Amino acid sequence: MQSDIFWIMRPFNTLFLVVFAVFLALLVFASLLLRGKSDRTKTTVLVAACLVTFVGYFIYKYMLSLDADYNVITANMGGFNWWGELPLQLCNINMMLIPIAVLRKSRPLMCFGFFVAPLGALMALVMPGNGFDGYSLLLPRMLGYYGTHFMIVIEGLAIVCFGLYRPRFRDLPRTVLAAFLIALAIFGVNMLLRWSGLHPKANYFFSVETEGNFLLEIFYKWIPVPFLYLIPALLILVPYMALVTAPFAIADRARAGKEKAGQEAKV
Repeated sequence: MQSDIFWIMRPFNTLFLVVFAVFLALLVFASLLLRGKSDRTKTTVLVAACLVTFVGYFIYKYMLSLDADYNVITANMGGFNWWGELPLQLCNINMMLIPIAVLRKSRPLMCFGFFVAPLGALMALVMPGNGFDGYSLLLPRMLGYYGTHFMIVIEGLAIVCFGLYRPRFRDLPRTVLAAFLIALAIFGVNMLLRWSGLHPKANYFFSVETEGNFLLEIFYKWIPVPFLYLIPALLILVPYMALVTAPFAIADRARAGKEKAGQEAKV
């Protein structure tokens, strides 16, 4: 009985923190192992991790489609629908964008992956949907849900931890533009799925409806127009990115100062 209780997964309970620590330790270990390796090797490792997560994501969704309990739990939302389970949410879209970003060395996309992938996945982890809170981690749907989202967190962080990207203030405007264009494209997908009848309630990125989200409800009162009500969220993203980027900028300036002082000392 005590063992069964231990495996219950809830945000911030002991098991949640232990699993999170294991994934962070995996990131630290991989970063140390790849220290001194070429960017090509680091990129290969990160892309491979994303591909494994991507395949695991669809295995998890297949298991979810067979999960009778999940279909009962989500019956009021129509139950399982493959068109509603595509990797197009704010967090899991990065399974596709991160490999593209690091292979093409696209700074806006790497910046997007570093800031948005961990943030979006953490939101899903600390605010799990119906059927993923208070159940045993040993259930296939729980392993898939938490395993996928924890992997996305460390894959986003790995972009910087592996040394493939270093945040700079000048990247932020283009990253916000990239986020806007990605959200607009996803909104178009939602409209297509709804119009075609494939998924009448398609709402990836929450770009059509708030679904009761407290913060989005506030934004919708300000701008009561689908998609456009997400603009305040994009604006909030700017100070968050700036705050995270600031330590890197300070460290770069300090290092540049030391290098300049060293050169002057030699002269």
